[in-house]
Amino acid sequence: MKLANIPFGTTDWSTVARTEHSALAGKAFWRTQHFGDVRVRMVEYTPGYVSDHWCRKGHILLCLQGQLHTELEDGRRFTLEPGMSYQVADDAEAHRSTSPLGAALFVVD
Repeated sequence: MKLANIPFGTTDWSTVARTEHSALAGKAFWRTQHFGDVRVRMVEYTPGYVSDHWCRKGHILLCLQGQLHTELEDGRRFTLEPGMSYQVADDAEAHRSTSPLGAALFVVD
């Protein structure tokens, strides 16, 4: 990821439109901003959220609230709690998430 041609700015995430995204169970809500080629999101998963796909996109993800369970395609599993993050490159390791308790996340990709 290269951060180029992005002037200094601030984001009041409460003013960014919230969009709903598909899930096998629960709901996913995103507030999304684009800065050049970089997508930045505040993501909310409701309690009981289950992803409906294996994701191959790279991310840097920080858990702000709740708990996020992430499974890799090879069977490894990780749990993030507030203050924990993960990072994965594009097409490196497919992953999918669940959030039995719900979660708030900050994601850059």
